[in-house]
Amino acid sequence: MSSHPSRLLRALLVASAAGAAGVAAHAGTAWTATRTHALDLGTLAAGAEVQPGQALHVVVSLRLRDQAGLDAITEALTTGRSTRHIDADEFLARFAPAAADAQAVAAHLRTAGFTHVTIAKNRLIVSADGTAATAKAAFNAELRHVAVDGRDAFANVTDVQVPAHLAGIVNGVKGLQTVHVPHVQLSRVDPIANVRRPGTGAGDIVPHQLTEFETIYDAAALPTGSKTTVGIIASGDISQTLLDVPFWAGEQGIAAPTIEQVVVGTPGVPDANSTVEWDLDGETSVAAAGGALQKVIYYVGTKLDGPSLTEAYNQAVSDNVARIVNVSIGGCETGNDEATDDPIFQTAVAQGQTFTVASGDSGAYTCGTKNGGVSYPASSPYVVAVGGTQIQTTNQTTWVAETGWSCSSFLNCFQIFGIHGGSGGGASKVEKAPTWQLSSGVLGSSQMRGVPDIAFDADFDSGGLMYANGNHYQVAGTSMAAPMFMGFWARVQSKHGNTLPFPSSSLYKYGVQKAYASKMFHDVTVGNNGGQSAAAGWDYVTGFGSLDVGQFSALVDKLVGK
Repeated sequence: MSSHPSRLLRALLVASAAGAAGVAAHAGTAWTATRTHALDLGTLAAGAEVQPGQALHVVVSLRLRDQAGLDAITEALTTGRSTRHIDADEFLARFAPAAADAQAVAAHLRTAGFTHVTIAKNRLIVSADGTAATAKAAFNAELRHVAVDGRDAFANVTDVQVPAHLAGIVNGVKGLQTVHVPHVQLSRVDPIANVRRPGTGAGDIVPHQLTEFETIYDAAALPTGSKTTVGIIASGDISQTLLDVPFWAGEQGIAAPTIEQVVVGTPGVPDANSTVEWDLDGETSVAAAGGALQKVIYYVGTKLDGPSLTEAYNQAVSDNVARIVNVSIGGCETGNDEATDDPIFQTAVAQGQTFTVASGDSGAYTCGTKNGGVSYPASSPYVVAVGGTQIQTTNQTTWVAETGWSCSSFLNCFQIFGIHGGSGGGASKVEKAPTWQLSSGVLGSSQMRGVPDIAFDADFDSGGLMYANGNHYQVAGTSMAAPMFMGFWARVQSKHGNTLPFPSSSLYKYGVQKAYASKMFHDVTVGNNGGQSAAAGWDYVTGFGSLDVGQFSALVDKLVGK
């Protein structure tokens, strides 16, 4: 939903007319299904129908022109049979939805009463502002109020449809529910005044400067990430972050990183809480990259909501400049977000981009019930899902041991309580496991995507020390673990001219081979996320564990002959 006053006023003015047009259109329209279904409300109850003038912002996902062809490319890349990526021009020529199809969708939205209809340059999505009335006219969708944790949300209680002439064109629609909302994966933030200072004994569990993690995880001897541009998905007004990250760099004796902001949609309002998140993403990635990245691009959506995030994801992929893109954001799988966002992440893999995504901070309770689902987009098969650990070190920089970032029940796992939290993980309820995960044998009899793939430090007691909003903080969460991996992967990519493919297939192929795994991973065998236990090898708490980045880089060198 747009927060721009003129947009809201215009949407309200057209609501009555669109509602009347929708009633008339429904009478003679032949409707066809999309992949966006009525939201599963579980134990929640649908209330009154949403008023016609309720403003909303939607993103319509279009089907790829040659899904089978793109599947073949990404399958070859993720199974190691190919290293050839496509560029944005080839994507437009071979796989992007046809221009005429995108125009047909845009015309349908305008006819239904939507305004500010915008076709993305890669034509994967069409965005628009409207109301509940225009949604009903365009998608034959009934929206009803739903009370969730003391707030008034709404949801589509019927499947989303489009007229028959758009059959085979529209994939799904985002923006028709606010029951499940994304949030930053930042578990706990405390002012520096309350931080327990580091000790000096063996195996201390102490907070760390972000710049210390490159030594802890054996990356310090590698070249920096100075040849690699990275992206960070954010939302709202990030003007404070643009000041904070360079200031932090100066405190650490690091050259100020080159930062670019790409605003996607209408500029959003400031959000002081999220500022800590966007600062942490930037500071952690720069630190893990050895203090240097070619550029850090923040792709900034209007709000921290589903449609705005989809627009930001797609902008990063459509631009095809950032080789790695971090998402320290997630929410419970809905079964509908996957229809709109997975094509974007799949396109990224085909173009040689890697999305690193925080697996979540609510342990096995991401969806509110034990093992009730995992965090999306971490569960997408086209991203690297990064979980959390607690690390023990000597003198803050020497790795001694690691356990899973643990919790035991809903009350101390679920992030909203801010008490503890734990490494998000488990089996997806909606995403099928990709070939590279199935073939490794780590899932046993399960056929569903397992999360996470790997993990890094995320526990508060061994967390990071950062700067934000004019203050110093100690932080925790997989929001730190995910950009940490992005910084490390940027170093490896820089070393190889940014030519390396999506890394998950290699992580799983060699992660199950003891000779490689014993060097490449710190296997985490202790810990519990409230529903699953850490174990030898891969598990639902920490994946394969954390990387020894130096050894991982050496394996990559061997595989590519350098």
